[in-house]
Amino acid sequence: MKVLIVGTGYVGLVTGACFSEMGIDVRCIDVNKDKIDGLKKGVMPIYEKGLEDLVNKNFKGKRLGFSTDLAGSVNLADVIFSAVGTPPDEDGSADLSYVIDVARTIGQNMNKYVLVVTKSTVPVGTADKVRQTIQEELDKRGVRLAFDVASNPEFLKEGNAVNDFMSPDRVVIGVGSAKARKLMERLYKPFMVNNYRIIFTDIHSAEMIKYAANAMLATRISFMNDIANLCEIVGADVNMVRQGIGSDARIGSKFLYSGCGYGGSCFPKDVKALIKTAQQNGYEMEVLEAVERVNEKQKSVLFRKAVAYFGGDLKGKKAAIWGLSFKPETDDMREAPALVLIDMLLKAGCQVVAYDPIAMPETKRRIGDVIKYAEDKYSAVDGVDMLFLLTEWKEFRVVSYTELKSRMGRTVIFDGRNIYDKEEMTENGLTYYGIGIN
Repeated sequence: MKVLIVGTGYVGLVTGACFSEMGIDVRCIDVNKDKIDGLKKGVMPIYEKGLEDLVNKNFKGKRLGFSTDLAGSVNLADVIFSAVGTPPDEDGSADLSYVIDVARTIGQNMNKYVLVVTKSTVPVGTADKVRQTIQEELDKRGVRLAFDVASNPEFLKEGNAVNDFMSPDRVVIGVGSAKARKLMERLYKPFMVNNYRIIFTDIHSAEMIKYAANAMLATRISFMNDIANLCEIVGADVNMVRQGIGSDARIGSKFLYSGCGYGGSCFPKDVKALIKTAQQNGYEMEVLEAVERVNEKQKSVLFRKAVAYFGGDLKGKKAAIWGLSFKPETDDMREAPALVLIDMLLKAGCQVVAYDPIAMPETKRRIGDVIKYAEDKYSAVDGVDMLFLLTEWKEFRVVSYTELKSRMGRTVIFDGRNIYDKEEMTENGLTYYGIGIN
C-alpha cells in the first residue's frame, strides 16, 4: 500500500513517519521547498521527541520520501491524507482554503480510484466540501472515476506524539463505504496487534468527535482555573480541591490542574471554530464561550499578581521567565501564555529575560530581541526582581534555593503551574505565589 501525506507540519510529519515505520511506502508533500529540502537533509521543522530519529531512519530506508509535487504524486497513492493547516479566520471559523486546494489538485490530476482522508482538524461538513470539490474537477475534465472520502482526526499530544500514534488509545475513522473502511482498517492494523482500538463512525460524527474532545479538555482546564481563582478569595487550596474531586470516579484526575491558561495549536483554535460552527447553524455554545473568556483572562493572572505585589508599578523592574512553550517537550509557541505575559511586562516598562530548554529560537523568530535570552535557568535570574514559571519543564522542578537567593535581586516567584511547594519555598526564604493557593 502506498500513502501520500499532504502537509509536513506537526500532524502530517508524525503521521508519515509512523506509517513508514510500519513498512508502508509514504511520500510527504509540502509547498514549502525549503522545508522539504531540509527534511531530505534531516533538518526537522518542529521539535517532537523521537521524531527526528524516526524520520531519518525511514528516509534512509526509502520507506519515507519528500516532495513538493502534489499533482505529479496523486496517482502514486492508494490513500491520500490531507494534513494541511486550518488556521482560524478573523471571525474564529476554520480557514479551509488549503484543504479545498488539496482536493482541487486531486480532482484535476487523479486517473484511478483513491481514498482521500481528512487528517486536519476541520468543522463538520468539510468532507462533503472535499467530495464536492473533487467531483467538480472530474466533471470539468469529463472523467468518471470512483473515489471515497473519509475523516480520520488526530489525537496526538505534543511532546508525546510519536508514542500516541504508535500506541493509540483509540483511532477514530469516519467512512461512507465498505471499500474505504477496508483500506483504513488495513492501514491501522499494524498498530492494533495487541488490542483493537479502531472506532468506525459516519463521517460527520468523526469530524465532530475531534472538536468535542478538545472542547471538553479545554472546559476542564478553564473550570479548574475558575475554581482556583475562587479558592484564593475564600481561603481554600486548589491542590487539595483537585485531589478531592479527582478521586471521584465520575470525574477523574486528568486535566484538573490550574495554571496560567492553555495554549497550543489545538485548544484555542478548536474552541473558537466549534463556537463559530454553532453560530453558523443558529445555536449558541454558552459553556464554550465562557471557557474561552476564562482562558483569555487567566493568561494575565500572573501579571496581575506581580502588579499587586509591587504596589501597582512595574516600571524599571527586571523579570525572568522560566519556560516559553505552551507545554513541555515542544517548541510550540502558538497561543502560548508566555507571549501574553511578555507583552504585558514590556508595556509596563519591565526588562525581561527568558530561558527555555527548546523554545527560545522559535520565540526569537516570533518576537525578535525585545527580550533577552539566557543560556541556562540560573543565569536568567541574575539581578531580577521577580521570576515567573510558565512551563513545567522537568529541569525546573528541582531548584537550588541558595542559588536563587544569591542571584536574584528580590526573591519573589510567581508559579504559573503550581509545581513548587509554598511552605518549602517560604521556609527557604523565598516569597511564593501560585495559582489558587493562599
